[in-house]
Amino acid sequence: MDKTVHLIKLCVGAEKVEDLLHWQQQNRAKNAEGLPVHVTRMWPKREAEILNGGSLYWVFKGVVLARQPILRLDEVTGADGIRRCAIVLDPSVTRTEAAPKRPFQGWRYLPVSDAPADLRSQSRREEALPAKLEMALAEIGVR
Repeated sequence: MDKTVHLIKLCVGAEKVEDLLHWQQQNRAKNAEGLPVHVTRMWPKREAEILNGGSLYWVFKGVVLARQPILRLDEVTGADGIRRCAIVLDPSVTRTEAAPKRPFQGWRYLPVSDAPADLRSQSRREEALPAKLEMALAEIGVR
């Protein structure tokens, strides 16, 4: 049986989880089925592990704050004729414990053992903290 691995990606242009939610409500962020997609140039070599329960973890302003389960990887061809990978995501976004992450380009594999835990249900109902405060709390090990 394949192990599971996640992907991690910077949420460029977004400062908070609500920005991602707003973007994914727009038609240009969805596929023909109405599911949110993220298109990337590189096709993951560890596809089987990703599709074995993997999620896309989103980094906002240097802090991991949310994840979305990955449903599948679809091949798409851009107007330039180049083959790309559309990461098809579950529309549900789960907030995670804040975890600092240094900048990087593209996406990276994230081992299950390194993935931040989902927030407890009572924490999900609380007002979201500003990203700077989330990062400061994560750096001192409070969140």
